[in-house]
Amino acid sequence: MMVLRLDRDEARRIAIRAQRLDADRPTALLTLVQQLTFLQVDPVAAVAPSADLIAWSRLGSTYEPATLRQALETDRTMFEHKAQEDPRIAPFAMIRPASDLGLYLDAMAAWPSGGQARRWLDANASFRQDVLDRLREAGPLLSRDVPDTSMVPWVSAGWTHNQNVTKMLEFLTARGEVATAGRIGRQRTWDLAERVYPAGITVVPEREAQRIRDERRLRSLGIARPLIVGEAGEPVQIDGSNLEWRVDPDALDQPFAGRTALLSPFDRLIHDRVRSQDVLDFEYVLEMYKPAGRRRWGYFALPILHGDRLIGKLDAIADRKGGVLQVNAIHQDVPFTADAMAAVRAEVDQLATWLRLRVTGL
Repeated sequence: MMVLRLDRDEARRIAIRAQRLDADRPTALLTLVQQLTFLQVDPVAAVAPSADLIAWSRLGSTYEPATLRQALETDRTMFEHKAQEDPRIAPFAMIRPASDLGLYLDAMAAWPSGGQARRWLDANASFRQDVLDRLREAGPLLSRDVPDTSMVPWVSAGWTHNQNVTKMLEFLTARGEVATAGRIGRQRTWDLAERVYPAGITVVPEREAQRIRDERRLRSLGIARPLIVGEAGEPVQIDGSNLEWRVDPDALDQPFAGRTALLSPFDRLIHDRVRSQDVLDFEYVLEMYKPAGRRRWGYFALPILHGDRLIGKLDAIADRKGGVLQVNAIHQDVPFTADAMAAVRAEVDQLATWLRLRVTGL
């Protein structure tokens, strides 16, 4: 069997098109999330919340964060879920289209099959029932409004140690019994899943659901390692790479027109650091966990996409009290042409306008 071969230029363009970062902008949030399969939730909002920044990078300044909140809390066309049952995706909170819910319910109902989580849930059966009863009576609730009646505390070396109510709520959400109903500020509210999730969802058996999830994940990435997408798509060799890759066959031989975009550090275009360096020729490390003196690019540096290349990072912070988007530096991985610099500056201005801030430092 002959394996497909791609040069690096085409591989990059496939990845950029798949993430809807080419000149053919999407126009609707729900359609975008269905294409991307999820928006990652993260509490860090040095410039803007990551889910909003990812949406803005694609939709432009017509995007309003209130649209996402309405989809989650009113229209219920999206839901928030950690894919703890899917080992190919790190268990971050993700915003997903409600139309995909059936692809997760079977695995959710079987989770956890063992380990510390299973033992802890078994030891706290009465606590579990108390939480469900409390939500049924008064939900949606913040975690602080749910009494801790645990028999055995949650043990962890991290910050979750003895955070019994939050841990139970998260575990019951992973099982599909509870769901995130909304947010008050950055705090989640919780309710029974039957009152949050749409009715009449068809449950797809897990084996088939895994295959479909892998196919959709590859469609959203264009090119990915088998570690990420299993056997979805077709094998492909990329010039200069010694790694195994899978490609979405529908993404081949498509026209490409690029644009300039500022990306979230959590953007899926660069989230797989192996792919980012091997295929996109882009080095990136999220430096907010490093001491200030050891940072090369900044606390929350935004990757800069220009055409079909990632060309640098924007070190900027949104000072909402001061009403400014403070630009500390534009780091050029390759020397910017005059046109590239003008396009980057224009995109910074667009970001500030969207945030309702004025730019300083540029």
